[in-house]
Amino acid sequence: MFAAIETRMEKTIASLKSELATIRTGRANAALLDHVRVSYYGSDVPVSQIGNISVPEPRMLLVAPWEKTALADLEKAILASDLGLNPSNDGEVIRIILPELTEDRRKDLVKQVKQVGEKAKVSVRNIRRDANDTVKKQSKEDSLPEDETKRMQDNVQKITDRFIAEVDAVVEHKEKDILTV
Repeated sequence: MFAAIETRMEKTIASLKSELATIRTGRANAALLDHVRVSYYGSDVPVSQIGNISVPEPRMLLVAPWEKTALADLEKAILASDLGLNPSNDGEVIRIILPELTEDRRKDLVKQVKQVGEKAKVSVRNIRRDANDTVKKQSKEDSLPEDETKRMQDNVQKITDRFIAEVDAVVEHKEKDILTV
């Protein structure tokens, strides 16, 4: 039972890291374009399936599509995304220069990171609640002693505390990345 709880909480941490990777810091990161979808031959696909994304300089992304016909659609999708990026198309590749973040923008991004972290904590706590409900149900069905039930709930709490601390560490690391000029 405890292995299943840990697996679910690990998935929450992986989801948190994935979501935080799309929040921009002062440096270019290929994961920034992970959620951008491009209309390509009638279906929406991620940018990574249309071309190669590279980071030639610390504040530049370079997207080289495998087909030159996809350049216009790719440029439109990046412009339409909520990332606030301005791609430049030279007929071969798309260059995206990441502007320097202002202090206000950094503070907004930190707030956004904290909100994402709080959602992850809520998810971990929901997993804890489900596990405690399972323990109580199992206790009634198997008529476990009260101290055994309490021990199992304490173990669930210890696992929860460990994963909450991991969420805090991941969020704190991302905050440092954003605030580093």
